[in-house]
Amino acid sequence: MKQVDPTQLSIPELHGYLVGAVGPRPVAFASTIDAQGRPNLSPFSFFNVFGANPPLLIFSPARRGRDNTTKHSYHNVKAVPEVVINVVTYSMVQQTSLASTEYPEGVNEFEKSGFTAVPSKKVRPFRVKESPVQFECIVKQVIETGEGGGAGNLILCEVVMIHVDEDMLDERGKLDQRKMDLVGRMGGNFYVRAHGDALFELAQPSTKLGVGVDALPKGTIESTILSGNDLGKLGGILAIPDETAVNEYKLTELSDTFITLQERPSALLEALHRHAKTLLDQDRVEEAWMTLLAFNER
Repeated sequence: MKQVDPTQLSIPELHGYLVGAVGPRPVAFASTIDAQGRPNLSPFSFFNVFGANPPLLIFSPARRGRDNTTKHSYHNVKAVPEVVINVVTYSMVQQTSLASTEYPEGVNEFEKSGFTAVPSKKVRPFRVKESPVQFECIVKQVIETGEGGGAGNLILCEVVMIHVDEDMLDERGKLDQRKMDLVGRMGGNFYVRAHGDALFELAQPSTKLGVGVDALPKGTIESTILSGNDLGKLGGILAIPDETAVNEYKLTELSDTFITLQERPSALLEALHRHAKTLLDQDRVEEAWMTLLAFNER
């Protein structure tokens, strides 16, 4: 594996490694105003949510690496500590990119990009009408991480009002990820679209403890057929099937395989691992466990 010492890289080279590996990153489409009340609109992919009590968003209009200049959004929140963070969807991405153009100070990016500015309820900056979720925020703190080109300026924002397009909600009143069609930033000119087959669900571990990968038979852990994701599924089960259940499953579901390959243990083991993988692809985790344990390898 290649080793890279950040101190030996130029800022553009280091930036490339960081944004190329850390992604996809959500996009903060930040609406601010300057001391004269003039609107500014700009996207930032150094952004995320960092808490719910209080509701906290952080984005970073970093210093430009090429000339160490700072961005209008940074100066605006220092002068008027309020911002609206608008989420970015696929239908907005071209206009959002246009808004990132480094227009001179005072130019209205709402007009340049063709977005609709609508008044906010609790803060002075405008919202982007076309965005399905808009967060009105009070800027609580600005943290400058350095004075050189590429240094971050962390804008800590507390959410004081949320606007949600009701068409984005499911029947329970929750945001429907399949309706949102969000985009994320990757390295270089690449973006990613959270849409269609790109979305998948993964049940999150609860307070109940999975048995862990280390509970699997050694041959299963070292399998050339089962992937790390497969092992993770197996390790998430709450209890290992008992010997009675395994023997019953072996006699009813695996008997033909054992009869056919009983004189060829290596082929039998491979067949069982392939069958277990098929079961795991169908989320039939307990059956996959019984298939693997049927080889009597503990």
